[in-house]
Amino acid sequence: MWLLITCTLVTTLYATTITIANVSLPQIQGALSASPDQVAWIITANLIATAVTIPLAGWVSDRFGRRRCMIWGVAGFGVATLMCGLSTSLGELIFWRVLQSGFGSPLTPIAQSVVIDEFTGEKRGRATAIYSLGVGVAPTIAPMLGGYVSEEFSWRWVFFILIPVALIALAGVLAFIKPDPPREERPKLDWTGFLSLAIAVACVQLMLDRGEREAWFESIEIILEFSLALLCGWIFMVHSLTCDRPFLDPRLLLERNFALGIGIAGIFGMLFVTPMVMMPAMVQQLQDVPEFTVGILIAMRGIGTGVSQVVMIFYAHRWNPRLLFLIGFAAHTYAGLMMARFDMNVSLAEISWAMAIQGFGVGWIWVPMTLVTFSNFDPRRSAEGMALFHFIRSIGSSYYISASFVVVFHTQKMNYSDLVQWINPFNDRLNLKGAMGGWSTESTTGLAGIAGEVARQATTIGYINSFNLFLWTSLLVYPLVALIVWPPKGYRQRP
Repeated sequence: MWLLITCTLVTTLYATTITIANVSLPQIQGALSASPDQVAWIITANLIATAVTIPLAGWVSDRFGRRRCMIWGVAGFGVATLMCGLSTSLGELIFWRVLQSGFGSPLTPIAQSVVIDEFTGEKRGRATAIYSLGVGVAPTIAPMLGGYVSEEFSWRWVFFILIPVALIALAGVLAFIKPDPPREERPKLDWTGFLSLAIAVACVQLMLDRGEREAWFESIEIILEFSLALLCGWIFMVHSLTCDRPFLDPRLLLERNFALGIGIAGIFGMLFVTPMVMMPAMVQQLQDVPEFTVGILIAMRGIGTGVSQVVMIFYAHRWNPRLLFLIGFAAHTYAGLMMARFDMNVSLAEISWAMAIQGFGVGWIWVPMTLVTFSNFDPRRSAEGMALFHFIRSIGSSYYISASFVVVFHTQKMNYSDLVQWINPFNDRLNLKGAMGGWSTESTTGLAGIAGEVARQATTIGYINSFNLFLWTSLLVYPLVALIVWPPKGYRQRP
């Protein structure tokens, strides 16, 4: 049990940092005198570093041992977190956020591979449910805690409060994680595969984050990033298919349940974090909701997750994973339907209910996703498989969040252009005092008010479009669930 608690705490450390700093961005922007584009790099750099370093988990655990990797990872994460809080400039903060991700992101697949290997048979379902409960709830409570700390103290304490948790996690690793057995073979890093994948992933992320601001292919920067992504992606694919020991082995996908699990993990990654990012942005932009209230909204999602994951602790090993998938993704589809019907006057109660439903669905998915993906997998390659699993889930999240904001910004501009054309002296409706209400076209102040309202309406339509994208994405997973082979056949040595 202590080993399970330690692995959960180690994973929670990094998972919490993804969401806890988001609500503090306005304070960081003011304190460090940064523009909105500049402060966005705090999130962008973190996402890129995560996507690049997660695939390294399989190699570093094979090369140095899982226990040693967890020790250095937690220690490095703690130091980087402390330096984030002590940063005096935006560049310095971004640098330490990159290191924070570099040390922290491989901890997730390594810790989960320990859980998968140590708990077998019927114990695996319950252990995975307990592990997922800690991992799933903490990131949803973190924004509420971060919002409170930012308002009452300073944005720096968003990082400082994680340091005691890192120390406890480090003590747990030292006490309860068994040393790895000695290995004669120390695998070398496939530098060609790693560097080509890292460059391709980073370029795609930069394109998605900066494309709308830079007018896409009218910008030399976007053209260069697109070209590099294509070139390095091609190098990675060709090299991986022809190399004996590639960085990420595509032969792992020959096992049916593993390939289906990876596909489901990618779609789940798209749906998992997106509401926690999009919803705070919407309510802060349209309704000027304070940070702590935003944190409470996200915490409602955590309550839904907690309820369903408690159910999983007792019943996950008894129920067919396909049924659990259907319940979990049906909750996401229903939440998507609710969000697609929002408007600019949506109440906080409606948002809370949608977040709780989506969180409820998350709790049903974590356990079967792990059980199905690794049901017939070679246990000797669990760290490598878990690295690929979390890599796909991670880039699914980061790319999808960026794509969702592209939908918001692009359709916002389109709808603003469509709506603003009706504000002109030749529109007879503007001369009807009863129809205009409190608006006026006879003064600069009145015209500015109308322009602001048009911008709010256009922004609302942009967010609704992103929620429709969420809804349609949730429907992609059902064919994959239908193809799962259950009960599993177990791992069989291939000739």
